[in-house]
Amino acid sequence: MARSDDDTWDLATSVGATATMVAAGRARATKDELIDDRFAEPLVRAVGVDFFTRWANAELDAADVDEPGAPWGMQRMTDLLAARTRYIDAFFADAQQDEAAGIRQVVILASGLDARGYRLAWAPGTTVFEIDQPEVIEFKTTTIEALGAKPTAEVRAVAVDLRHDWPSALKRAGFDTGQPAAWAAEGLLGFLPPDAQDRLLDNITALSADGSRLVAEVFLNTGCNQNALNGASQRWRDHGLDVVLGDLGFPGERNDAATYLADRGWQPVRTPLNQLLADNGLPQQPDGDDAPFAKNYYCTAVLHQAG
Repeated sequence: MARSDDDTWDLATSVGATATMVAAGRARATKDELIDDRFAEPLVRAVGVDFFTRWANAELDAADVDEPGAPWGMQRMTDLLAARTRYIDAFFADAQQDEAAGIRQVVILASGLDARGYRLAWAPGTTVFEIDQPEVIEFKTTTIEALGAKPTAEVRAVAVDLRHDWPSALKRAGFDTGQPAAWAAEGLLGFLPPDAQDRLLDNITALSADGSRLVAEVFLNTGCNQNALNGASQRWRDHGLDVVLGDLGFPGERNDAATYLADRGWQPVRTPLNQLLADNGLPQQPDGDDAPFAKNYYCTAVLHQAG
């Protein structure tokens, strides 16, 4: 079923299932010793989507669920998540080391099953704000606490839908607009309507002090992406996954995120997806005009407001 502006979901349905799929990819990448996210597998298991649990536990092989030679599949997703996780982990490490900015506020938008507040080594005095729907926040917090895990920074949950007034909720949680922050919009922009993407970036800019940093995954060629996702996920559905992934985004023309940010005082740096994969020694996406994901890129940006 196509998305609507007022739709609802949990971690097992609709767009919420992508958070579980991503965690399953991180769990599998951890088993393959590409990254280290010890929380991913138990979180996936707790959600209870059998297909994702079996992938996380390496009970399924790529040959079982992926079309040979296809541009997308569970193995390609796992490779991408290994590279993406390393990239964003490094972004946060670099932001923490920026002594001039003194960044000690971190905001993870649509945090899903992200466990960086528990697995990364944060500088003393760091606060990690996790923004997501109340049910998602409660599920992750409860599951991680049951594992006996302790946060490595002060983690503050901001339980609010990003379609609502999340800036006010963030400030009520203690976010200081007078201090710089490091923001992450991981796997998010492509699942927003084009106008909502602009509003999100406008809100981030309005909340950010000079020296703030942002990392985002930027989706291009969204119509082709949807077709590839639908084609890949047919075999997944044969194994019991009841989610049509290609119907979860909002296709159509949208502003290029890096250009949009540059026009608002940010200094963006683009890293093409295939460069990111190559830098990590992982198979690249097929190229060409019809390539579904090769044109996607990753963007880091620093805010330098005009004085």
